Formats: sequence, C-alpha cells, structure tokens
Amino acid sequence: MDIPVLHRLALNESPYPPLPSVRRAMRRAVAQAHRYPPFYPDDLIEDIAAWCQVSPDSVVVGNGSVGVALQLLQAVIEPGERLVYAWRSFDAYPLLAAMVGAQPVPVPLTPDGCQDLGALLAALDDRARVVVLCNPHNPTGSLVTADALSAFLRQVPRHVTVLLDEAYVEFAHDADLPDTPTLLLQHPNLLVLRTFSKAYGLAALRVGYGIGATGLVAQIRRQQLPFGINAVATAAVKASLRAADELRRRVDTVVAERERLQSQLLRRGWHIRPGHANSVWLAAPDPVDEGAAALTAAHVQARHYPGEGVRLTVGSRRANDAVLAALAGVHR
Repeated sequence: MDIPVLHRLALNESPYPPLPSVRRAMRRAVAQAHRYPPFYPDDLIEDIAAWCQVSPDSVVVGNGSVGVALQLLQAVIEPGERLVYAWRSFDAYPLLAAMVGAQPVPVPLTPDGCQDLGALLAALDDRARVVVLCNPHNPTGSLVTADALSAFLRQVPRHVTVLLDEAYVEFAHDADLPDTPTLLLQHPNLLVLRTFSKAYGLAALRVGYGIGATGLVAQIRRQQLPFGINAVATAAVKASLRAADELRRRVDTVVAERERLQSQLLRRGWHIRPGHANSVWLAAPDPVDEGAAALTAAHVQARHYPGEGVRLTVGSRRANDAVLAALAGVHR
C-alpha cells in the first residue's frame, strides 16, 4: 500500500498559498472566464517591464519559464543543432531538446555540485546554438558568481545564445549575484529567464518571463502562442507585483528556514554545501538512498536521484521539522 504524503517537498513549490489580495484578483478574473484573454499578453508584458525597469520590447512572457525556454529554442535552433547544459539539472532541458529536434549535450557537474563553466565552454562547437546556465543551480543550489559569469559570457561565441535560468534568484540572499541589467546591455546573445512559480507562489498558474536584447526578444515573440496566458494567471501576477513587499517577507522566511535546515543537518553529520535556492541538497557519498527511504516512511515527499542525491524543498516549519526528525538517525 502506498504511504500517504503529508509534506510535499519534491517540486520546490512555495509552502504558502497566494496572498488574500492575489486570491481576490483571481476570483474577479474567474467571474469573466467566458471571455478570451488578450490575443498576446501585451499589457502583462508592460507591467513586468515596468517592474523590472526595462523596456517592454525586451520582455517576453510564456507558459511558465519552461514555456519561454521552449519559445527560445524554437526561435534559434534548427534540427540537429546542439543544446548544451550542465547535468544533473532541471529535468525539462533534455525534454525541450527533443521537442525541437536538437542534440542534447549534457556536461557533468563538478564534484562539489557546481556547473563546470570551462567544460561548458569547451562543448560550444560550431553546431552548438544554446547553452544553459541555471543560477542558482537546480538541484544543488550552487551559485555562479558575478565575476565567473562575466568571464564566461565574454568567452561564449556570438552564434551561441546563453539561457540564464534565474528561477530561484529571489532566494539568493547575501550572495555575489551577477548584475543582470549590465550583462544584458553587454551581451545581445543573453536571455535571462525568471518565473512567478517559485518565490511568488503561483506554480499552478504557469507564468514565466524572459529579459533580453530587443532583437533576440523579437525572434522569441514570433513563437508566442495566441491566447497563451490565461486571464486568471494575468490577474494573479499583476496583484503579486503590487504585493511585492509582502511576498518578499515570505521569501525571507523561506531563506531563514533553509539556513536552519542546513545548519541542523550539518550538526547531524550530513555534508551540506551552501545552497542559494529554496531547497537543500543532500549529496552522495552521504547515505542519500537511506535518507530518501526514511523521508518516505515519515510521509515526506522529496526529489530523490538514486545514488546521487536528494533535493529537499524548504517547506513550512512543521514540514522542515518532519524532515529533521526523519533524517536524525540516518547519518551515523
């Protein structure tokens, strides 16, 4: 018999439901569900652009950040050309490669769970068209620092588009973060990818966006699906932008819980490296398979990569306490 799940900590979701003001906006939009949303999400793009302090023609919106990533690949990759990414990473990257007929080129992480920038650069041959960096990295939570990213971008050939996936950037507090606006001005082959699924807690509504040079964004927008962003999602995002300060306090709470989890697991003998996402990474050679079994027995659902690691989403304090209790006796 399947063990029931009490704590869902596998998908890096927010532990918090939408704010009351966001739920009210969603209800108002639902009342108009018999009407189509805009053909293209121009009004939402304008709001996101103003929020990011960039021009609207440098913003593209899609069905989650993965939707924007697919639009990019459709715009710049021909069948048989190569998509280069670190591995392990976000599970969607090889799936997206298959969808556009690209050859996936996975590049192993370094032993400490970081993206190997030198190896990624070495993989950028004449057939490579897109290279993905995930910052902070999923699933390890490691960070590419500002200087390292700047040096990397200077060495990427112009025929290669860099997809900088910043789905977790809001959780990277007190870190050496890249100056994204400056990088975008310097590198017209760079697209920065972000989402409202993680820090803003709208995972079910599927809204992500990209910021890049106007020429690149224009190419990507040609792949925009008409009526592709629904009205409830649009209303929720707009309300979330108005509640940014309140949502930022929620992020601060998640970060504090992440630090508590990391600290407590270190005390229990786990070799936890600093992480900058809304998750904690348990890596082999620690007993990750035994840890995953203990979590399942405690009704905690985590993301288990057999023989490699366990990614634990930072949940509510109660959920995180359940994690600590489950793992207390594993590492001896």
